[in-house]
Amino acid sequence: MKATLKGKVIAASDDIVEQGGYTYFPNEHVRLELLEKAPKTASDLECPHGVQFYDVVIDGARYARAAWRYEAPRPSMQHVADRFGFWHEVEVG
Repeated sequence: MKATLKGKVIAASDDIVEQGGYTYFPNEHVRLELLEKAPKTASDLECPHGVQFYDVVIDGARYARAAWRYEAPRPSMQHVADRFGFWHEVEVG
């Protein structure tokens, strides 16, 4: 599977996990140089799994909060630990 935005591959892997309608890619298969940490909102701080959102930056254009990962997932979400999910404009398939 691949996660792409504006024709750029952000992540690619056959080792994916599906959860809640989202596809999670292993950290080591994500182009981290395209991601920048987004400031945490009050809602982010309330997340029991320690969510951190990331902006995807491609050719100078910023796609706010288009990626995320859980920094401290509870046992029910351990299967997505050390993985990134994508949404909004990012196409996964």
